[in-house]
Amino acid sequence: MMNRREFLKQSLAVTGGISLLGMTGTRLFAQTEPLYKISLAQWSLHNTLFAGDLDHLDFAKVTKNDYGIDAVEYVNQFFKDKAKDMAYLREMNTIADGEGITQLLIMIDGEGNLGDPKKKKRIQAVENHYPWVEAAKFLGCHSIRVNARSSGSYKKQMKLAIDGLRRLTEFGAEHDINIIVENHGGISSNGKWLSAVIKGVDSPHCGTLPDFGNFRISKDEEYDRYLGIEELMPYAKGVSAKSHDFDEEGNETHTDFLRMLKIVLDSGYRGYVDVEYEGSELSEPDGIRATKALLERVREELAPSYS
Repeated sequence: MMNRREFLKQSLAVTGGISLLGMTGTRLFAQTEPLYKISLAQWSLHNTLFAGDLDHLDFAKVTKNDYGIDAVEYVNQFFKDKAKDMAYLREMNTIADGEGITQLLIMIDGEGNLGDPKKKKRIQAVENHYPWVEAAKFLGCHSIRVNARSSGSYKKQMKLAIDGLRRLTEFGAEHDINIIVENHGGISSNGKWLSAVIKGVDSPHCGTLPDFGNFRISKDEEYDRYLGIEELMPYAKGVSAKSHDFDEEGNETHTDFLRMLKIVLDSGYRGYVDVEYEGSELSEPDGIRATKALLERVREELAPSYS
């Protein structure tokens, strides 16, 4: 039978353990990762870059020093001939490391249609993406973003896109690089279609990059953006917070960011959400800051509901 001294000793140990757990829990809570981290999509500065007022190699520095963001998403258009230039890629790594920047992905355009109806062109498009997969690997990225363009009927385009993406995904998997598809106009802006394509590829290395604003299927048809994001989030390996215009309270006027980010978080996603400003009313720097501020405000507002 336990005597009084032993009882008190064990009670103190338990109480001390609970206190320590409580203190540790508080300390861990204070260090808990944010609901989502914020990155900067290079397209946010596309006018500045195309005008020659910013060099691609300076993008990482500007991201950190001007906007206080520590992760980037590149666009291949701004270093299009450098996919195989190891010295150039090495310099990108050196700059990013020096600034404490994480290089997340490369958005790929202009390399052919992965769902091209002509098999020869489709395979060529797939192979055109190979150097970018290798470049992404060298830069420490987790993905390249591609487009699922095709032509023909709804089902035919789905079959063709699945074929092209599957071929590229197999190559990406060999390098541990994900192939992610953005809703980027045309049939790819149909969330139901694109989610079915990703499901058809059936690979953990193939997913989506849901974009808040790219749901224009044609001149006369626009897909419901909230439904589209909900359909694409189960496969998301990144999220693009597209913005254009803001009201006096700092809210984006085309997309309800609070509603959209609830959809993102309800899917279980806890990765990066990128700032992708594409408006014209604000300057690119001001648009980036406005989008970042909105993402931060919504994150703070939602934190109690997801802690």
